[in-house]
Amino acid sequence: MVICFDSVALNQGDFHLSNVSFEVPAGAYAVLMGPTGCGKTTVLELLCGLRAPLIGKIHLDGADVTKLSPAARGVGYVPQDGALFPKLTVGEQIGFALRVRRAPEAEVVARVAELGELLGVGHLLGRSPHGLSGGERQRVALGRALAFRPKVLCLDEPLGALDEDMHGEMCALLKSIHAESGVTALHVTHSANEAEELATQLLRFESGSIRTSTPRENER
Repeated sequence: MVICFDSVALNQGDFHLSNVSFEVPAGAYAVLMGPTGCGKTTVLELLCGLRAPLIGKIHLDGADVTKLSPAARGVGYVPQDGALFPKLTVGEQIGFALRVRRAPEAEVVARVAELGELLGVGHLLGRSPHGLSGGERQRVALGRALAFRPKVLCLDEPLGALDEDMHGEMCALLKSIHAESGVTALHVTHSANEAEELATQLLRFESGSIRTSTPRENER
């Protein structure tokens, strides 16, 4: 699914975005970088429908979704640190989006089991999020975002809190999921190594606008 921002602007208190325009091709793994406070997370929230632009349009596969609710956009979202629900078990976290969409319970149970195995958290499905490691929390958050098979996946620094060994393992998992699902990904990070490992397209905030390049072009 193609992501397109067309001259998007937002004002919120002292924070301003203006004339943000970029396009992510269908099936790409786009990595968005830039200095702290430049608006990277805000771009994800605009795409997911958690914020509304002051002006401009957001399109998914050519359809204007600017005024659609988050649920109507079909975008999966992994926020910073996972943001798991404290009172739901791991299995309930993963099945949450499907239950909200009133999927048949048998479908929910099967999808939770499938993702539990894929993400290596099948043995944790009955556990509460309390006491999970950073890597386990991120896997659960990823499962929650993937459960309803989104066409677009937004990830906000999903690997930032992981140690080196777990970071490499999660990078490999994200690459595998992207290759298998064909989902269009928009991934925010401060890590150049992470971008090099994952990106098929690089987006970078420069002087308030977003510059687009391929990883090879970025090396020049």
